Amino acid sequence: MAVFRTFVTVAVLAAFFAGMLPAQQKKKPGSDDEGYIPVVAPENKSKKDKDETQSLSPAKELPSAVLVDTDRLTFGVSPLSAKGLFTPQTRDALKTLLRASHGTIVKLRVFVAGSGDLRRVSEMVAEAFTEKHQPLPALSVVQVGGLPLVGAQVVIESTETAKRPVNPNGVAFLSGQSAAGVGQSLDQLKSALQKGGMETDDAMRVTCFVSSLEEQKDARQRMEATFPSAALNLVQMQREAVTPVAECEAVARMRTAATEPVSFLNPAGLEKSPNYSQMALVTSPKLVLTGTQLAFGSQESDAKLAFDRLQKVLSSMNARFDGVVMSHVYLTSSAMIAQVRKVRAGYYSGAHPPASTMLPFEGLPSLDAMFGVDLIAAPDSSSAQR
Repeated sequence: MAVFRTFVTVAVLAAFFAGMLPAQQKKKPGSDDEGYIPVVAPENKSKKDKDETQSLSPAKELPSAVLVDTDRLTFGVSPLSAKGLFTPQTRDALKTLLRASHGTIVKLRVFVAGSGDLRRVSEMVAEAFTEKHQPLPALSVVQVGGLPLVGAQVVIESTETAKRPVNPNGVAFLSGQSAAGVGQSLDQLKSALQKGGMETDDAMRVTCFVSSLEEQKDARQRMEATFPSAALNLVQMQREAVTPVAECEAVARMRTAATEPVSFLNPAGLEKSPNYSQMALVTSPKLVLTGTQLAFGSQESDAKLAFDRLQKVLSSMNARFDGVVMSHVYLTSSAMIAQVRKVRAGYYSGAHPPASTMLPFEGLPSLDAMFGVDLIAAPDSSSAQR
């Protein structure tokens, strides 16, 4: 009987160890861990889920154009900062503008000084606005020669729509006033405003472009003294001296509504040009703001391609070139001026060309770009009432 119990015990133990064998892993040849049975930890599901949550989705593409209410337009400029390098400065500027906004930011114009990667701007904009659950704005990015603060690498202009109407009589866009100095350019803007029925307090944003910040040391003080109520921006166009010495442009709130949705003025005393108007008065209820369209190559056909693309953008917003009220052209070389003027004349209204600022800058988001264009246009009357 004892023998039988011994046999049963041995059989049970053998079956027990046989059942464990499938859970063992074979020892790798040459291993010093003779008889080692590795323990495989269960998958950490919470860590995996966390890693999946932290993975970033691709940045959203910014719109090529936005449709806005004219009577709600307002403007801002980010404060200059020398803290950190290009990326943290850009992110801080975006956060400041988003925090200060009392409505919705619909367009950004970013001026970058130094060697920051301009292509990163759109990604940072998309990230900042997505994080705040804000609609994405149209975007223009330009590299400049310098900013009026040592160490500052970026300044951002914002165009916003307020929660309530702030421009019941419409908005005026004033072309850049070329002059021998900032003071003279500001005086020309002031004169144009007065002849258009406005005062300096009506200016909402004034931007001055200069050939040399060093030679225009009092530019900021002059701007503040002349336009105390406006958001102000001052940049140096290129690192080396360029022409003109100074050129300031403005956007202002109209005091009296014009009789037409869009009208153009060339006040006496200011240069009259067949290429552009000095001022556009806009009472159209809606406006289209585009991002910058880049042109590659120096041939006339290359320039036409850029305007053809802009035409498609305008068409998608029920607008056309004859409705353009303001045009910005960012050149990488002054040698392109004649060709751009020739080409755009075939697209803009010959009888009523828009207000315009066309100047040379240090660069654009693509190293191959010869120039960039962004537009402000009144949509067709049928869609303007929407």
